[in-house]
Amino acid sequence: MNWDDFLNYEIFELGTFKLLMGNLLVGIIVCIGTWLLVTMLRRAIMKPRFIIDKIESKRRMSIFLITKYFIWVIGFAVILEVIGVDLTVFLFGSTALLVGLGLGLQNIFKDLISGLFLLFEGTIKLGDLIEVDGEVGKVMEINLRSSQVLTREDVVIIIPNSRFVIEKVINWSHNDDFVRFSVNVNVAYGSDVEKVFSCLEQAMKQNKAISKKPKPFVRFTEFGESSLQFEMVFWSKQTFLIENVKSDLRRDVYKRLSDNGLNIPFPQRDVNIKGMEHMVGFKAKESSS
Repeated sequence: MNWDDFLNYEIFELGTFKLLMGNLLVGIIVCIGTWLLVTMLRRAIMKPRFIIDKIESKRRMSIFLITKYFIWVIGFAVILEVIGVDLTVFLFGSTALLVGLGLGLQNIFKDLISGLFLLFEGTIKLGDLIEVDGEVGKVMEINLRSSQVLTREDVVIIIPNSRFVIEKVINWSHNDDFVRFSVNVNVAYGSDVEKVFSCLEQAMKQNKAISKKPKPFVRFTEFGESSLQFEMVFWSKQTFLIENVKSDLRRDVYKRLSDNGLNIPFPQRDVNIKGMEHMVGFKAKESSS
């Protein structure tokens, strides 16, 4: 068998369609070429040089994902054309099937369109810290139909993209990498307020996870029922593990307050039981008799 015979070798036949060995090889070459193009494009976008390096990395990833899907759609169409599939006949011949699928898979198509909106708009990007239905997590992957979010408990949640478009979503890292947080501290009445301010400010200043700019500050918020109430306000990049940062901060604050003779009070209540005075009088009469 010579080379021409090998290329014209018929693998199988279905109606008027014939799959030839040469067409199959060309289709495989196109598939490999598309994969190489996408790989090189990823390196070019994610490791930019000249103009594109002005675009933040999260936004560059969105640009790459949009371009990748577009290239693969074109590559798939070229592969079908190369192996001998008439796309025009294929599309018109399957119109009824597509309509039926569209009616039955409305939610999936809604998620696909929502995924494209997310990638184009860039309202949610890879690495963003978001809150959905009270659950806080980091966006690890954005696909066409769904996205993967890693929670603080190391649980991966797969969320349909339509929820990001239709429902309310809080993006903690949308405007800036630094996010504002606060920790409340109560001290006993009679405490030296200036000394309390000094302890809380020093605790925030010594914590490496707290940003120096914007500068953290302390404010006296209220005269509580059984304590003086203060609020520590600070900014941090450690949004995903902020509960650990707050825990370290509270531990340091407690130690500083204790070392300076400042107490954190606990609520105290006087409980009066009705009828107890009659019981006491009754027992007194019994003992005298």
